[in-house]
Amino acid sequence: MNILFLTLSKMEDINQRGIYTDLIRELSNRGINIYIVSPRQRRENLPTELLKQDNINILKVKTGNITATKSFIEKGISTLMIENQYLNAIKDNFNDIHFDMVMYSTPPITFNKIIKYYKKHHNSKTYLILKDIFPQNAVDIDLIKKDSILYKFFRKKEINLYKNSDIIGCMSQGNLDYILEHNNYIDKDKMEIFPNAIEPINRKEKLEKNKQILDKYNIPEDSTLFVYGGNLGKPQGIDFLLKIIDEFYKIDNGHLLIVGSGTEFSKINSHIENTKPKKVSIFERLPKEEYDKLIGCADVGLIFLDHRFTIPNFPSRLTSYMENSLSILAATDINTDIKDVLTQSGSGLWCESTDVDGFIKYAQELSLDKNLRQDMGRNGREYLEQNYDITKTVEILLKHLEGEVKNV
Repeated sequence: MNILFLTLSKMEDINQRGIYTDLIRELSNRGINIYIVSPRQRRENLPTELLKQDNINILKVKTGNITATKSFIEKGISTLMIENQYLNAIKDNFNDIHFDMVMYSTPPITFNKIIKYYKKHHNSKTYLILKDIFPQNAVDIDLIKKDSILYKFFRKKEINLYKNSDIIGCMSQGNLDYILEHNNYIDKDKMEIFPNAIEPINRKEKLEKNKQILDKYNIPEDSTLFVYGGNLGKPQGIDFLLKIIDEFYKIDNGHLLIVGSGTEFSKINSHIENTKPKKVSIFERLPKEEYDKLIGCADVGLIFLDHRFTIPNFPSRLTSYMENSLSILAATDINTDIKDVLTQSGSGLWCESTDVDGFIKYAQELSLDKNLRQDMGRNGREYLEQNYDITKTVEILLKHLEGEVKNV
């Protein structure tokens, strides 16, 4: 069986860990042939290239700059062009392959031409992995106006994407409910939960922290280490994060480590350089091996989302924190159901991302109570194994191709 997977994720090493690479490897382990199409952005100055690794084929297509660009216009134009760039490259390189399923994730919402082509010519099942509800998320944080031509243009594409998808896999129940509520033309039978999932590393008992890596980054060995790792952009509600940075000196024995990149990194970094807050460190990029070592030393994983969101975002870094048995402290909008997961699993604490005092109170509680952190970390790890293990999640996907799978 052959599956075509369209993504904006950079697929350099299929053995790296992540929600998409783990998914690809698990499908490959089931004997399915995977054909990945991912971007090779203009800034890389490299041509389109096809790589093969056993039954995994990675087509890296030369595109414009789509991610990590400060120009909304450049990002928009590149995103609109990617559909034709992908389709032409697929025809050039996979013209003799029949695809049983076309699988694609948002962002972007601009793959309709490719989806319709393979539905018509291959009778392919089409599966949308919904990771992003655009353009409403951009409206929520004032990137575009709801009555604008731009919004109407992208909203039309979003509607067509949902219509062209045979199945829509949502990250959480909140995501699913939101889509049905705001798109009454969608048949609820084509909707299902397809959560962020990973191949969990083996459990590790934290006997003691890695002093060498902590010394290297000037983090006190005996501190309670709070870590935020991930995107630093407008969706993270940066103004709230800056307030937390300013107030973090109040956390007894705490240390805040921020590791990430994005459009707002410079703003955060400049703030830290100017105010020189106590107990705070920031790094734009770290070697993955060193970041993993620091996560292994962490005590609390942090999640931030802008308080204005009306859509129920569900950050994938939750799985990384749970995997490492970290207690979790989330500051988000009131609409995401990540707060419900933390409560139900007993894995963390939540406050709205306008409540600085509430956040500091919870951070203080976690910093001083090692038993609480350990209990939450243990609960999160168990919840991950039960709900976010990629071996179980792949079954959700493959049930739609049961006849084909049996013949692989």
